[in-house]
Amino acid sequence: MKVAVYSTKPYDQAFLQRANKTHRHALSYFDVRLISATAPLARGHQAVCAFVNDDLGRDTLEVLSDEGVRIVALRAAGFNNVDLAAAAEQDMTVARVPSYSPHAVAEHALALILTLNRKLYRAYNRVREGNFSLDGLLGFDLCGKTVGVIGTGKIGTVFARIMAGLGCRVLAYDPAPNPDVDKLASYVPLEELFLASDIVSLHCPLTPDTYHVINDDALARMKRGVMLINTSRGRVVDTQAIIRGLKQGKIGYLGLDVYEEEADLFFEDLSCRMIQDDVFSRLLTFPNVVITGHQGFFTKEALSAIAEVTLSNITEFEAGRGPLHEVTQNQANPTATCAPSALPGLLPDRIRGDIPAP
Repeated sequence: MKVAVYSTKPYDQAFLQRANKTHRHALSYFDVRLISATAPLARGHQAVCAFVNDDLGRDTLEVLSDEGVRIVALRAAGFNNVDLAAAAEQDMTVARVPSYSPHAVAEHALALILTLNRKLYRAYNRVREGNFSLDGLLGFDLCGKTVGVIGTGKIGTVFARIMAGLGCRVLAYDPAPNPDVDKLASYVPLEELFLASDIVSLHCPLTPDTYHVINDDALARMKRGVMLINTSRGRVVDTQAIIRGLKQGKIGYLGLDVYEEEADLFFEDLSCRMIQDDVFSRLLTFPNVVITGHQGFFTKEALSAIAEVTLSNITEFEAGRGPLHEVTQNQANPTATCAPSALPGLLPDRIRGDIPAP
C-alpha cells in the first residue's frame, strides 16, 4: 500500500525502512504533524501512519477519507488523539501498537526517580565547572520506601517489579488487579495509595476517568515532599495543580516525560526560539523538577517493535487477514469531553491497558 508517514524524524525513517524490507509498502515521509491542514498531503495514499501528537479529530479524518485513506496506523499504543466515532462514520480502520517494550518506559521512570533523588542533573553540571561540593545533593535510600503505582498493565507491572527488586514496598491501584502484580505489590484504594506513598508513579492510559487524576484533591492527600513521576500521558496530571503543589512544598520532586500541551513543544528543536508556553516555562524554574521530552519509549528495541507492528498492521489490513491490532469505537474513547475526576473512587473501569509514551 501507499502509506503517508507523518511527524517523521530521521530515526523513524531508519527503523521503518528496515522493517519495510519484508513488507514492501510505498512509504512517503512527511516531517509535519498531521492536522486537517496537512491531511491533503496524503492524497493518493491508502494509509497514513501517525504519531502521538498528530491530530486525528473529525476534521482531519474527513479530509483523509476524501483523499482515499482507508486505514490509520498509529505507531504508538495510545489512541487518545483519535476520534473513533468519526473514524467509524468514515468507515476508516484505526490500528495501533498495543505493546512494544514495557521495559523502556518503566526503566525511564526509574531513571527519573534516581535523577531526582540523587540530584544527578545538578552534580553533572557542578563537576563540569570544577565544583565538587556535596552541599545540596543529599538524597535518600530507595530501599524501604513506599512506591505507589497507578495502573498495572504491562508497563506498570514491569515498574512494580523493578521497585520491588530495589527493596521498596509497592502499593498498586487498578480497578482490574493484575495477577502478575500480586506477588510484587499490595492493591489498595487510590486514596490509601496517596496517603502512604513516598513516590507516586503514573502508568495509566488517558481516558475520561483518568483525566487530571492528579489534581488539587489528590495532592492534598499525599505526603508532604512526595515524589511524583509521570511517563504515561500529560493530561492525567493537572499542571496548574502541580505548580501549586511545588510552590507549597507539597511536591518535593517532580519527574515528567509528558506534558499536557506538549504537541507544540516536544520532538522539535526549539533551542533558538522563545518558548511561548508560560506554564511549561514556569515548571522549568523549579530546582526539583526534571522534564524529558517524551523519550520514555526511545530505545532501539522499542523502535524496532513499533516499526514492525505498525507495518504488519497495514500488511494484514491490505490482505484482509491476520492479527490486526484494531481500535474500535467500543473501546474506551479518551477523546470524549471530560471533567477532572473527584476523589475517592475516581477510576472505575478503564485505568488498565498499556498506553504509554507513546
